[in-house]
Amino acid sequence: QVQLVESGGGSVQAGGSLRLSCAASGIIFSNNIMGWYRQAPGNQRELVATIISGGRINYADSVKGRFTISRDNDKNTVYLQMNSLKPEDTAVYYCNSRNRWDAAANYWGQGTQVTVSS
Repeated sequence: QVQLVESGGGSVQAGGSLRLSCAASGIIFSNNIMGWYRQAPGNQRELVATIISGGRINYADSVKGRFTISRDNDKNTVYLQMNSLKPEDTAVYYCNSRNRWDAAANYWGQGTQVTVSS
């Protein structure tokens, strides 16, 4: 059974930092593209960042230079370091795991709330 368990969300003032973690089980972690997505009230879920084993990384323009995604294949964990947070970063953040060769093997975590106050 695949599980993605997120942690690290919370409330912070604008300009602050948070670090999200997502621990994966039930998958061959190194085969998967790991990512973070977010969904604000009334909005569609949107990409924040993705990372492939070997280091290829993709960021949304809105978070470039402020957020850093990383992964530890030994710990089956992906991280999102969020700095210089803005109120518009407020959303539920979801961890995603997608097999590089099987599009059907696409999994989501339960989400963690990030709230940034001005």
